[in-house]
Amino acid sequence: MMESHSYQDKTIAVFGLGKSGMSTARRLQDGKAHVFVWDDNEGRRRTASEHGLTLKDLLGERWQPTEALVLSPGVPLTHPAPHAIVDAAKSAGTKIIGDVEIFLQEKTAGRLIGITGTNGKSTTTALISHLLSSAGRPVAAGGNIGTPVMDLPQLDEDGTYVLELSSYQLDLTPSWQADIAILLNITPDHLDRHGDLSGYADVKRRIFQKQTEKGVAVLNQDDPLCRQIADDLRRESKTHIILISTIQAAEGGVSVIDGLLKDQSRGDQPWTVDISDIASLRGRHNWQNAAAAVAAVSSMGLEPDEIRRGLTSFGGLAHRMEPVGSLGPVSFVNDSKATNAEAAEKALTSFENIYWIAGGREKAGGITSLSPHFGRIAHAFLIGEAKDNFAATLTGHISFTICDTLAEATEKAANAAFRSRDKSAVVLLSPAAASFDQFTSFEARGDAFREIVARLIAEAS
Repeated sequence: MMESHSYQDKTIAVFGLGKSGMSTARRLQDGKAHVFVWDDNEGRRRTASEHGLTLKDLLGERWQPTEALVLSPGVPLTHPAPHAIVDAAKSAGTKIIGDVEIFLQEKTAGRLIGITGTNGKSTTTALISHLLSSAGRPVAAGGNIGTPVMDLPQLDEDGTYVLELSSYQLDLTPSWQADIAILLNITPDHLDRHGDLSGYADVKRRIFQKQTEKGVAVLNQDDPLCRQIADDLRRESKTHIILISTIQAAEGGVSVIDGLLKDQSRGDQPWTVDISDIASLRGRHNWQNAAAAVAAVSSMGLEPDEIRRGLTSFGGLAHRMEPVGSLGPVSFVNDSKATNAEAAEKALTSFENIYWIAGGREKAGGITSLSPHFGRIAHAFLIGEAKDNFAATLTGHISFTICDTLAEATEKAANAAFRSRDKSAVVLLSPAAASFDQFTSFEARGDAFREIVARLIAEAS
């Protein structure tokens, strides 16, 4: 894993002890920094103490001279108001950074690919990593997906780091500079943390900051805000721009039209591959992810045959349109990662005769934007804090059942789908809402769904 030496003998505060915060604090301490940590959660503080970290109530005591405050991405930096810890650090003249900033100071070699966007980041990150790995290239993936950056290994010059970056992480990484930077899309999300859509877009575009003429910028030309950023980059930067599309051919870029991927980014050597039958890349949203991934690895010199093999062997990600079983003619799909309407739309457009499980902690806009796809839904099963508002949106359009728990919703959806005797029936968990009302994370919600489905199948057999 990454070793930390840049802060040896310096005082560092770490606020927020989730997976990335804990990893960063431990690496800093291993590197002989003077580390003080705090989290509002007593359980996390207890875990930190068990790992030998020094607890200090960073708000309850007078702020001491500190080289840097490593802030958890979940802690408000600017909106809706700066957290009190942010104000305290700024008043003391302490720089505020995130774990990715520490990582950049510690990595010694290797190319850097960064992926951001409202939706599709995780799949694109995983796919790029898989394409490189399957072609025999040394690669390490992490960041906002899976492995914290400070738990990644040191790579040699021929290695590549593939990092998924949220807007929060970009906000805390002033020295970010990618060899290849990807912006998939920008739709309203996390606006409470960035003020408005313009502020959110401004942070997302930082994925391209400090790129030189040797850099590669991959953007989605189907997205209006991405198009505008591409135009700005042409005027302001010398970075090489590759556009992707799932609507029309991207001149000098990569497109996927009706499942046929065409790479025209290689100049006079275009090539194609049909990905329409690859289950892990089902749906237009995954075609977008595939186009971005191909643009990235093609710019690194992977050959078409290497890319074709990698695409066909990609297994997909958990909680992202993940098939988790079948019961007679009924299929069960775990799309718990769909925490907003934009993400849920991808699943709704990929299936027919859907028995839809939706709800949780509602995000801005609710599910009104999904109305064009209500015809694909046979019946909805609504859970969580959002169930009443979602019910109001669905009234008069499709039938629904309000449920108290995910288990109740899954059981009722399975029974209804089985009774329909339609061979295309799908019980789809695609909540279009955050998980935090009933679960600790979307992963916990998806794992619970998988376990419920396994039990139903076992009981039926």
